[in-house]
Amino acid sequence: MALPWLESLPGLGGVSSASAATETGTAASFPKRFGVLFMGCGVNPDQWWAKGEGSQLELSKTLAPLEPIKGKVNVINGLFNKKATGQGIHPAQTGNLLSGVPFQKGAIIHSGTSMDQVIANHVGQDTLQPSMVLACEQPMTGYHESNFSNAYSSHISWQSADSPVPNEMYPSLAFDSLFENSGSQRNISVLDRVKDRAEQLSRRISATDQEKLAEYLSSVRDVEKSIERMRADKDKAETRANDKGRPLFTMKRPDNGMPEDLREHARLMCDIIALGFQTDKTRVASLILARDLSSLYYPFLDVREAHHGASHNDTSESYERIARFHLGQLAYLAKRLDEMPEGEGTVLDNSCLMFMSNMFSGTKHDNSRVPVVTAGGLSGDLKTGRVLDFSGHSDDERKLCSLYLGLMDRMDVRLDHFGDADHRLAEL
Repeated sequence: MALPWLESLPGLGGVSSASAATETGTAASFPKRFGVLFMGCGVNPDQWWAKGEGSQLELSKTLAPLEPIKGKVNVINGLFNKKATGQGIHPAQTGNLLSGVPFQKGAIIHSGTSMDQVIANHVGQDTLQPSMVLACEQPMTGYHESNFSNAYSSHISWQSADSPVPNEMYPSLAFDSLFENSGSQRNISVLDRVKDRAEQLSRRISATDQEKLAEYLSSVRDVEKSIERMRADKDKAETRANDKGRPLFTMKRPDNGMPEDLREHARLMCDIIALGFQTDKTRVASLILARDLSSLYYPFLDVREAHHGASHNDTSESYERIARFHLGQLAYLAKRLDEMPEGEGTVLDNSCLMFMSNMFSGTKHDNSRVPVVTAGGLSGDLKTGRVLDFSGHSDDERKLCSLYLGLMDRMDVRLDHFGDADHRLAEL
């Protein structure tokens, strides 16, 4: 287990933490993290707005979950990916969302390296995992009626033009990769394996750090208990699939071993990302909450239709509840990071989370602009508490890839151009 930042560590010989590399405790001392959360099929256009700034920032109904941290968010309107317009609906609007490059129809998929993976290629060598690529829904196979592969609808992270990064959908496997659980190690609590060293450390650090350490170990244990149950569910699902002679991926939730309650699934994935960022096991993560053409159901929201079908009536109260639920996951993850002290700030202060969809209106399949929200200030390099509205600007001034260039700059990844952009987004 890697330790979170503790103020006592730099002064203790033989004890180190990746997040406490120096004694200064300044923002520049801490790693920067980047995460993407994606929800397919757009939002409720009537309930996606913000105005004002800082403590006076006003948020729409869908953005309301961000109210507790609104001073640390940016709502960015009017941006688009021109290469994803006029090509057809759904897969053609998603496959190059994070790369901005032209891509092709037919049997051979061809997109481009996504910006999260560009960042991972630069900063990932310093961590156990270059990136975490997670999803709460299974990918689709086959082709859409537009003759684009459904792989484009199912993946947002691409390691190369012809290879999406596989999505990890099982919380137990994501947790195991984070804590190097394998073989018989899975039968032993992570905390039991480090108990003696944790007790020794606790006697050598300040009272404040003792409290932080106890909170950290407790949070790991809370996640681990949920993971243990889900690992058992997955093992049972694999047995059932073998008995039926069916591949596990062809089975629906919960028969496939994924959590039956989507709320629990999404929160656990966010918890795992939070632990990965806090312990500096990874600095880059992506999470597909609901893929494009999503078939997720939301009985806990009193919505009868599946996600994709509901998006065709995107101004309805039902679809607004779906969009607000997914914004709630961004808020949950951001608040978790904001509760993790790191020097004079928090882990969120040294991170940037970006929430987005592949279109603005599911009813119209309109991706001439897409919804974007960021949370976190990247060690003070990204001003927050703002509404940036590029509606009505020229196409050249509202490129998503210009936003990506600006964010990559702040992650210390500097490129001359990316996708269809060779300049940074104005006012970022």
